[in-house]
Amino acid sequence: MTVTFQDIEHAAQRLEGLAIRTPVIESQALNDLLGLRVLIKPETLQRVGAFKFRGAFNRLSQISPSDRSAGVVAFSSGNHAQGVALAAKMLGMPALIVMPADAPQVKVAATKGYGAEIRFYDRLTDDRIAIAAEIAKERGAITVPAFDDPDVIAGQGTVGLELVQQAAALDLELDLFISPVGGGGLLAGSSLAVKTLSPKTLVVGVEPAGFDDTRLSFELGSRQTLAPATRSLCDALESPAPGVMTFPILQQTLKEIAVVNDAEVAEGMRLAFSTLKLVVEPGGVVGLAALLAKKVACIKRGQTVGLVLSGGNVDPELFAQVLRGDY
Repeated sequence: MTVTFQDIEHAAQRLEGLAIRTPVIESQALNDLLGLRVLIKPETLQRVGAFKFRGAFNRLSQISPSDRSAGVVAFSSGNHAQGVALAAKMLGMPALIVMPADAPQVKVAATKGYGAEIRFYDRLTDDRIAIAAEIAKERGAITVPAFDDPDVIAGQGTVGLELVQQAAALDLELDLFISPVGGGGLLAGSSLAVKTLSPKTLVVGVEPAGFDDTRLSFELGSRQTLAPATRSLCDALESPAPGVMTFPILQQTLKEIAVVNDAEVAEGMRLAFSTLKLVVEPGGVVGLAALLAKKVACIKRGQTVGLVLSGGNVDPELFAQVLRGDY
């Protein structure tokens, strides 16, 4: 593999005292509703409001000080953008983020707030990878991918590492580990950590309907690329294909991929707010949505489940619409 468990341990050392070791929380009401014991890992409480800071800082911190003045370039709809922007600021590096013109304004504003320069593109007609590559070449900057990078994957893997450790501190072993999956950085890194520390734990990824490229790839045994004709409520998970680096890891660690629709995602957001008292963005809540909609086939009543809520950067207007039941 391009990433090892030791890489994740080293990432945890780099992030110690910088990334938040997000707590594990439980809700008896949710446990009773589902007939499970759910250990929730709220990365909504992480720096920049999402797990993405972990991978971004792990990658940027390893750039040689002599190369930092040229800065970094990234492309992202929001959470990776914020993670890179904050990590660059902490390390004294300039950052330029290529963002879709229709990215949630809350994510655009936060990215600017961390000091990054933004270059907008049309996600339907422009090639963000080509745009970022051209800018990086002009500036001599380093491109930081959102998921297809071993240091990024290792950084995201600290989510799974922490969750297994926190469960063990409660004298618990996870029967299932459930996480959102877009390009696969979070799930690949975390599943590698989980399966290393707890081999019996089953790993489940969750994708939005219409962007279930990982599910299709998993079933066919090779990377598949989709050409979606519509948008998803889960803007953070609209990757058309799993990563070149992430997919081989997922092939070895995954048990199942579940798929949820926008209505199920919205219900998950409402329950997270009303019952857990957490604001979770659409892409961050898909695991909870899958549990509520009974979309996880391998689950059994009474099991202990580790659940990642991966981010909380939702546009206020959209969140209000979801709470009103408009989705």
